[in-house]
Amino acid sequence: MTKSPDKPAEALRADRLAMLQEIAKDLENEVVFPVNFDVTVKMGAVLREADASPSRVARFLEKDPLVVLKLFKAAHRRRDRLGSASPVLSTDEALALLGMGEVRRIVGDCAREQLSRSRELAAFEEEAYFIWQHSLRTAAIARVLAARLTRVNPLEAFLAGLVHDLGAFYLLDRTRLYPELLERPKTVVYLVAQWHESVNTILLDSLGLPAELIEGVRDHEEPRPPVENPRTLNDVIYLANRFAGGLTELHFQDVQVPSEPVELLLPKFAELRPEWEGACTALLDLS
Repeated sequence: MTKSPDKPAEALRADRLAMLQEIAKDLENEVVFPVNFDVTVKMGAVLREADASPSRVARFLEKDPLVVLKLFKAAHRRRDRLGSASPVLSTDEALALLGMGEVRRIVGDCAREQLSRSRELAAFEEEAYFIWQHSLRTAAIARVLAARLTRVNPLEAFLAGLVHDLGAFYLLDRTRLYPELLERPKTVVYLVAQWHESVNTILLDSLGLPAELIEGVRDHEEPRPPVENPRTLNDVIYLANRFAGGLTELHFQDVQVPSEPVELLLPKFAELRPEWEGACTALLDLS
């Protein structure tokens, strides 16, 4: 295949602006995009297990951040119809509210669409896997940090960590619509690094995530002075993102970053490392 010719800077800027406008319009609708092919396949198998407990189903569904938000959005609708004002913050609660029949329907619809698109993203399989692994590690670490060091609700910290980079998956999926980008994988990675935080804010809002959680993941890649005493959800996600290797994403933007967060030199964080590494291993396990 002949590679399309490079465009001048002005034409590239116009293309990027048009792409952002198309993304904004697309996010007004219900969106579905691949996250991890193996997780999607295994998720279907778990839901078909006759003896799978609700807890096993919930733990496995938590390995796909998009599916989790689809379930939470449906659970909030059900909660509103029941006249309850309390937010749904756990996958177990969402499953209890919806019932397994409705859960299977929602997950099945989402999974079929994810699988149908996965083949088109084969060129970015490595990037998608990195983002998936990083997202789950951030969620697990955030839950430990919140529980051990702050008054932040660990369930909120886990959910916010799980979806803090969801916009990156969405952007990778959008590349299928732009052949000139598919020809230039490095450009795609650069655009994902540059745009994923701003796109994520719009995406999470469209998927019904509460405003306080959206605020909690905002600017999680922005450099800031060392956070020695985390107090807010935003502090927790910032640290969890760093401890999960999030700053490696900035290499895509040609920014020189330290090899390890300076906060890990503090005993209060270093002592928790074995606990969060165990939590990460459990969450990433697909068995």
